[in-house]
This record gives sequence, structure tokens and C-alpha cells, in this order.
Amino acid sequence: MRGRPGLITSYRRDIALFRTGTQRFWMVVLLVVAAWLPLWMPNDWLVPAAISLFAAIGAIGLNLVTGYAGQVSLGHAFFLGVGAYVAAALSTETGPGTRGLLAFGFDMIIWLPLAGLIAALLGVIVAPVALRLKGLYLAFVTLGLVFLGTHLFQSWKELTGGAGVGRRAAELNLLGYRLDKDGEVFGLFLTDTQKIYFLGFVLLIVMALVAKNLARSRIGRAFAAIRDRDIAAEIMGIDLTRYKVIAFGVSSFYAGIAGALLYTVTGFLEPTSFNLTLSVFYVAMVLIGGVATISGSIMGAVFVTMLPRLIDFAAEYLPYDPATGPLNTGQLEAIMFGLLIVFFLIFEPLGLYGLWIRVRNYWKAWPFSY
Repeated sequence: MRGRPGLITSYRRDIALFRTGTQRFWMVVLLVVAAWLPLWMPNDWLVPAAISLFAAIGAIGLNLVTGYAGQVSLGHAFFLGVGAYVAAALSTETGPGTRGLLAFGFDMIIWLPLAGLIAALLGVIVAPVALRLKGLYLAFVTLGLVFLGTHLFQSWKELTGGAGVGRRAAELNLLGYRLDKDGEVFGLFLTDTQKIYFLGFVLLIVMALVAKNLARSRIGRAFAAIRDRDIAAEIMGIDLTRYKVIAFGVSSFYAGIAGALLYTVTGFLEPTSFNLTLSVFYVAMVLIGGVATISGSIMGAVFVTMLPRLIDFAAEYLPYDPATGPLNTGQLEAIMFGLLIVFFLIFEPLGLYGLWIRVRNYWKAWPFSY
């Protein structure tokens, strides 16, 4: 209603993507700024920015199964690895330690969906475990996937090249056009990193809109009911088996897509990369960004991915002790992750998204914000 933008008078408006014109305006502004950033951003900042866009796709997938459906998963790194190696095997030629039989030189329009679909298939196979387990027990079972995947990736040398050797990541060849090489796009010269950034930017918008609409649909409402009280949801007629399988399948699909694209920035895959630490990073993205929010997933992914670069920048101004030496980036990153996770779990469970809501509500009520 005019003059009462916060008043919701229909269910359709309650679940709308953007409830007010103000939200639509600021979303357009945010997209324009995000599209303008890579044109002036230096390469040492642009690389982690491009990685953060692909990581956000994986974070959205984890948030769908953990935040929306309430199925705690620590096995996200396994599905990221599956997507990465499926894409590499289908798109690249023979690499160090790998057989040519695994490479068919497919275009990105083929290997990218296949990477997501194969990861989703494995997620559907794992999903029946969620029917009997939940909470901490389910987390430990999905954790086993990480150790299983680490062993598989290190042992299957024909596919991965083995530990310490690795192989090339997927090649970004879209309908004969190389996105991982410098060149002109619509008359504008772009570097390879800028092209990868814009690819991630477009894909993230598409995947985020799909996830947002899924959360608004009947499936999303079933996820929320299962998360809040699965017994009550079953009494209401919600098929727990069906929707838990869907949750794991969709989450794994997003992870496969993210894994296939994530390592195209560096151009190299190493089997030991898909370990417990990687899964913890994605859990941190969800917790720090905001559980059960698509916007929070993107915020958390960008923050966690850019944090090492921010630490490198800040480390130049930290005091130096000749006796002990400065803390390296890894140590500072571990400390920051621990502190941030504890802080948000205790003081702001909705993470960065919750802080944004607080700030927005404060200024909406200003000067009567008390």
C-alpha cells in the first residue's frame, strides 16, 4: 500500500522476491556496482573476488540442505571434488599423470551441467542415510564422505594425477570461445580474470534466483517444516523421504557446479584440496553469512574468500616482534574464523545478513530508533 511499504496484505506479497520498489532499486544498484568493480579492481584483488562468486554457488547449495532443510552436512568438499574432476576429465586433454581416455574435450555447455548432475546423483545415493539420522549423527556420517573422497581422489591417479602431482582444471571453452584467455567481448578488451569474474557473476545471479524461487515454492516450505519439526511435518502429510532426497540432490548439484568452476581461476586441481578444512570453510560461509538466507550465503562466501586478502593487507600495519616473528596469513585466518564463528553463533545467529537487517531497521525507524 502507498505510504505503508512494510504492511503485507497478501500471502503472495509475503513470499515475493522483492516486496517493495526500494528493494528492487537497491538490488539494481548492487548489481551495477558488482558489474563495474572488475573494470578497475587490481588483479590481486580480482582473483579472490572471482573465486568468491563461484564459492557463493557452493555456499547456497550447502545452505539449502543445512539452513533450509535442517540436514547438517559436513561432506560438501566431497561433492565439490566430484564436480571439479568430472569437469576436468571431460574438458581437458591428457595431463601429468592422467590418461587421455578420460578427456574428451567437451564444451563447457556440456561438462558444466554433467558435473552438477553427477554430483547430484551421488547426493541422491547418500540421501537415504538422512532418513534415519539427524543432527550430530548425520554430520558425522557426511563427514565420512570427506575422508572417503580424499582417499579416492589420491588413489585414482588416472583421473586426478595423484597427491603431489594433480592435473589441470577444466577449460572454459564456451561454444568455441575461450573465457580463460585475454580478448575482446562486445568490443571491450577484458583480461582472462575479468572474463572469469563476469562468468561467475552471471551464473551466480541465475543460481541464486533459482534457489530463491525454490525456497519460496512448495518444496521450500516443506524443507522449512522438516527443519522445524520433522514429526509434525510428517503428520501434516509431507513426504520426508522425498524432500530429504531433493534437498541433498539439489545441494550436491550446486556443489558440483561450484567445484567445476572454482578451480578454473587457478587452473590446477590437487587431490588433497578437497579435505575437511574445505568443508569447514563452507560451513563458516553459511554461519557467518546467515543460515537459511540466499543473501547470507553470498555475503558469507564473499567475506570468507576475501578474508585472507584482507589479512594480507592488514598484516603490513601489524606490529612486528623480532623474537617471535609476525603471524602468517594462515594463522591469522584460523584465529579470525574461530572468533567470527563464535561471535555470530552467540550474538547474531543470522550472521552478516542479520547485521544488515539490524542496520536497515535502525535507519528505517530513525530518529526514533530506540
